[in-house]
This record gives sequence, structure tokens and C-alpha cells, in this order.
Amino acid sequence: MTPQTSPTSQTSPSSPTSSSPQSAAGPRGRVARAVTTRPRLLLLLILLLTAGAVVVGGGVAERMSSGGSQIPGSESSYATAELERRWPASQPNLLLLVSPRDGSRDVDDPAVASAARDLARQLADENTVFGVVSYWQAEDTALRARDGGEALITARIKGDEDAVDDALEALEPRYQGAHGTVDVRLGGPAAVRHASQEVIADDLVRAEVIALPVTLVLLVVVFGSAVAAALPLLVGIVSVLGTNAVLRVITEFTDVSVYAQNLTTALGLGLAIDYALFLVRRHREELAAGRDPRGAVAVTLRTAGRTVLYSALTVAVCLASMLVFEQYFLRSLAYAGIAVVLISAAASLIALPAALVLLGHRVNALRLPVGRRGGIPGAGWARLARLVMRRAPLFAVGTVAVLLALGLPFKDVRFGTADDRQLPPSTEARVVQEELRNEFPGSPGSALAVLVEGKPAATALAEYSGEVSRLAHVVQVAGPAGRFVDGKRVNDAPPAVGFVSVLHSAESASPRSVSLVKKIRSVPAPFETSVTGPAAVLADTQHGTAERLPWALAVIAVTTLILVFLLTGSVLLPLLTVVVNGLSLTAMFGAVVWVFQDGHLSGPLGFTPTGDIETALPVLMFCVAFGLSMDYGVFLVSRIKEEYELGGDHRDAVVLGIRRTGGLITAAALILAVVMVAIGTSRVTNIKMLGLGVGLAVLMDAMVVRALLVPAVLRLTGRATWWAPAPLRRLQRRVGLEEEARTTYPDIPTRTERPVSGRT
Repeated sequence: MTPQTSPTSQTSPSSPTSSSPQSAAGPRGRVARAVTTRPRLLLLLILLLTAGAVVVGGGVAERMSSGGSQIPGSESSYATAELERRWPASQPNLLLLVSPRDGSRDVDDPAVASAARDLARQLADENTVFGVVSYWQAEDTALRARDGGEALITARIKGDEDAVDDALEALEPRYQGAHGTVDVRLGGPAAVRHASQEVIADDLVRAEVIALPVTLVLLVVVFGSAVAAALPLLVGIVSVLGTNAVLRVITEFTDVSVYAQNLTTALGLGLAIDYALFLVRRHREELAAGRDPRGAVAVTLRTAGRTVLYSALTVAVCLASMLVFEQYFLRSLAYAGIAVVLISAAASLIALPAALVLLGHRVNALRLPVGRRGGIPGAGWARLARLVMRRAPLFAVGTVAVLLALGLPFKDVRFGTADDRQLPPSTEARVVQEELRNEFPGSPGSALAVLVEGKPAATALAEYSGEVSRLAHVVQVAGPAGRFVDGKRVNDAPPAVGFVSVLHSAESASPRSVSLVKKIRSVPAPFETSVTGPAAVLADTQHGTAERLPWALAVIAVTTLILVFLLTGSVLLPLLTVVVNGLSLTAMFGAVVWVFQDGHLSGPLGFTPTGDIETALPVLMFCVAFGLSMDYGVFLVSRIKEEYELGGDHRDAVVLGIRRTGGLITAAALILAVVMVAIGTSRVTNIKMLGLGVGLAVLMDAMVVRALLVPAVLRLTGRATWWAPAPLRRLQRRVGLEEEARTTYPDIPTRTERPVSGRT
């Protein structure tokens, strides 16, 4: 029996001795020549760049912000900016919760009142603070707890988020704790944001401490060699350090979310290890086939290197789709994602091959009594692929049904925004906010502000304020016409201002508070109004996200279709890839709602459910998880295509492709899942949701979708999988990066030795 000739390629397999670093033209050939001829120089340059990255990237966390949900140009954004410019005290971001040290007294006790007034005067003298209002000055019952045991001093810290954080760090030691007859605790939006940044930074260090040693152990199990196992981990560390430096530079020009550093750690370790794992595995195969180290590196770059390049481009595009959105929370994650993917790919395609050339056969040194020298065995994956393909309709329908069932909870998703309950229960900022929710009629930190423009008549303002005060959940309305409760004026107007403050009892950013915003905006007024506040920001964020989401999905879909076509030359396979990748995410989205929204497993996982999901978080999780699914999809499809072009039999190609990559993809998924679960140990709920959700999606994709659904679907589509019209086929050959045909490997029988399907 003779080997079959591919219907799509006439390239014959090259012998182990026929490929040298100088034998290939094009970009990959030039990279191979540079890596194999000057590896020491390349590694020295990379070492210097990494050392520079450590210096530049130091302290990047201190430059990041925890905000970024506001939509530029929205009604709430406009009103916030105008109020900040004209009446900055209208939006207090610092709250001092004052309580008597003697539990038998209340806040109206003369000694308590005197100490509180002194404290308010001291705060008003601070250069970074203005607009100080206390219960004892304003005699506003909304600033007093129902039982009289606590009362508030409100203030505004000047400046942007960085300036607010700096000022708060200076104020905390001077105002926290005992002051004569009173105790003081700090809360409000500024304190919650500052506490979030501190907790996230601490949790990130712990996640790295957890992930690195566990990852190293898994790599040793995969390779059976300490030297081979260390290489992917070193590439991952270089990627994380390099991306931190890039983010530090970006913070000089625009705001960057603190969440970007968590994404950097997760993707930097995960993707770099994936790419390095794939390349090291292929390099060891080439060495086992009889090539010398330089020739093995050259062939690895021209084969597996092509796959890594396509994978990196695909993942980068998926993450770049977040640039479509206007809020800097998502944009900054796109900056981090693009940087970490490109740096991971560059380190894998340049630094790693140079190290492999210098190591030579010593890449297999320091063998340990765990794992296998040849890596994860493929015979079991081949048997599974044959079983699935024999019962293809059953596995296809069954797997899709299970995935859709796991995603059903997502139909009941409710979108909200993060608040203090993201923090650990003992955090002071959260304790203060809990007291405001439970003991006060309404929180000034969550109040809505209505910007009034023009020169409205006093009677019109009074009618408008009275109408707003009648709305459900409104505690009181205070503004130019006075203070109103249930439609009645309770005091005279304050000094002339141009805004109306709406104190409400609904949670600061919840479906009820969003509904209230819509009702306020619909109240007729003979003057211009603009509503802002946490709930208004959420309402505008939901609208802006929904408006831009189709464009982001279109970017992902179109670029994925193009890149998979250029990789495979198939018209059908790109469509199947998009659909299958989408199905792989259903379990993640279902779990997000069932666990984090509805509160199942909240006890073991240690978080407080709020009954809703952060609006932008599913968008982030989709882009990250879809990109990672494409990562594994490219690995598998590329190898199946290589086998198909070598032998021309579709079913044999699927079996051999899964045999060669099944264990590799599973190992990569396990390692990435370890990194994501380590991130998921965060005490901040959104970080926990991101880590555990994406970790689940990665495992489902590698162990269910790639192992069961993909081979079943490819069996049903048959040879039509590889069809393309002649003009498109010519375009793909001209534009796509063609991969060198695979050599034979001693641990796998070739088709001349034993046909996979049993046919001759």
C-alpha cells in the first residue's frame, strides 16, 4: 500500500535530514535563520528587555483605577461633569459615619454633637476636601440613623480618581477611629473604590503564588523533564512582566482599569504556556524523528510556529473587539489583552526557539519519575475519536443538548453594577455602606442628582420637585425650590443652586434604582434636566453596551471567519468554528447566573450575592473565553488539516489530529484553568466570577467540545469540510501562510504501516 496523495497539496513529506534553517524562504524562514544562527545574542537582548520591563512596570498597580463604567457623552456623564465643574459638593464621595463611643448616648447628645461639629470643621479645613455637610449642621433627618445611634458627615474629595485615592490615603489615619466622645468610620464611593484596589492588588500576589508552583508541577507531569517543563513557565513570566511595562506606559496617556492586571496575569501565564507547550512538544517530536536541534527548531517554527501565529492573531482580535465599547473599563482590558497576546507570541516564537537551539538534546534532561518523556499518550484520544465518529449523530445531538441545558439559567440574567458587597465583609468601607443600607432612610453616596439648566421659575421648580418626590422609593427631594417629601415642601430653599438631589431607598445600582432613573427622566418639566448618580450611570451603561455589542460580535465573527479560512482554505470550517466556540461558552454563562446572581454556592465560595451581574463583565468574559476557545480550536484544526493534506482521508485526518493534539490541548487547558482558578480565589466577587467562569469555559471547551462535539460534527460534514470555490482556494494559497508537510514520527505508525480507519 502506498501513501495517498492529498487532493489539495502535492507537497511530499520531507525527510528528517532535508530541512535546514536555510531551506525556507519568507518571514518564518528569516526568523528561523535568526534564531538558529544567533541564539545567544537574541537571548541576551530579551534578557535586557525583560530587565527593563521590570523597571518600567514597577508600581503599575498604583497607576490603575477601579472605575471606568461611565459612557462618555451620555446624559449621566454630561451631568456629572457639569455638576463637578459648577456644584462639586452636589456629589459627595466621602462619608464619615459618626457614632457615640458611649453606647448609652445618641447622636443628639450635646457632648457627641460638639465633638462631631469639631470634626466637621476640621474636615472642611482640608485642602483636598470641600462641600462638607453634617447632620448637626443641616439638621437633615436623612443623615441620621433611624435609631439615633449614628449620623453622617458628607464631603467631596477634589480631583480625578488618582487624586482622590492619594487624598484618601492621607485622610484615613487622621479621621479613622476615636475622636473624643465619638468613633469614626470612613465610607462612600471613594473609600469603596480605594479598598477594592487594595484588595485586588493583594489577591493578585496570592494568585501568582498559587498558580506558579502548581503550573510547574503540571508541566513536569506533561513532559517528564524538569528542563522542558521550566521553559513554558519562563516564557509566561516574561510575558507578564512585558505586559506590565506596556500597561505602565499606557497609563501615561489614558485611564487603565485595575482589572487589567488580573487579565494580564491570567492570559500572560496561560497563553504563553499554551504556545510554549505546543512548540516544545513539536520540537521534541522533531528531535525524536532524527533532526539535529537547529533543524528541529526550524521545522517547528515553520509548522507549529504558523499555528501559534494564527492563534495569537485570533485571540488578539477577539480581545480587541472590546475597543468598540466606549467605557474605559473595557477599553483598558483590550489594551492589556492585545499586549499580552502579542508579547506571549513573540516570546514563544523568538526567545523559546533560541533557548531550544542552545539546549539541544538537553531539553530532555533532568527526567523525573513522573510524567512521560514523550508527553501525554495519544492512543486513548484516537480510540475516543473513533468511538465518537462511529456514533456521530448521537454525540453531536447529545453534546449540543447538554451544553444548551447548562446555559439555560442565563435567560434569567439581571444586569447591575458592582457595589461595596464585592468586598470582604470585614472591610470598613463595606461595613459603613451596610449600615447606610440597613439603618438610614437613604444613602447620600447613592443619591441621584438632577442638573437643572436655564432659568426656570420658582413655581415650575417646586412643581417638578414635588412630582419627583411622589415617585416610589424616593425619600426626599432637595433643590432650589426647597426640600420635598411625598409632594410637600418641608423647608425653605437653600442658597441658589442649579441641581436637585433625589435621595432614594432603592439599592444604589439595581433594577429598581434604574427604573427610578427612567421615571425621573420621564417627569415633564418646562426646563432642561439631566440625571446622574450611580443608578443613572448604570442605566446609560446598559444602553451603551447593548448598542455597541452587535458591533463587537460582528468584529469577532468576521475576523474569525477570515483567519480560519486563511488557515484551512475551507469555507465550511470557519462557520463551524464560530458556532462550536459559541456553544462552548454556554456552561460559563449559565454558571455565572446560577452561582453568582442567584447565590448558589455563595457560602463555599465566600461571596455575597446581589441578585444581579455586573453589566460589562459578561462582555469581558465572552471576549476572553471565545478567544481562548479559538486558541485550542486553531491548534486542533491546524493539525487535522496537516494530516488531511498528507494523507487525503478525512476521517483518518480527524483521528490523527485529535491523537496528536488531544493530550496537549487538555494539558494546556488544565494549566490555564489552574491560573484562572487562582485568580478566582480573589476576595472581590467580580474577579472571582471572571476567574472561575473562564476557567470553567476553558475546561468545557477542551474536554467536551474538542473531544466530543468537534469530531462528531466533522464526521457528519465529511470531505465537504475542506471544500472551497477555486477562486477562494487560490486566494488562500496566495495570502495564507502555508505549512510544511509533517514528517513521520517514530511513536506513531504512518499510513504505510497501518491505516487509522482500518480501510486500505
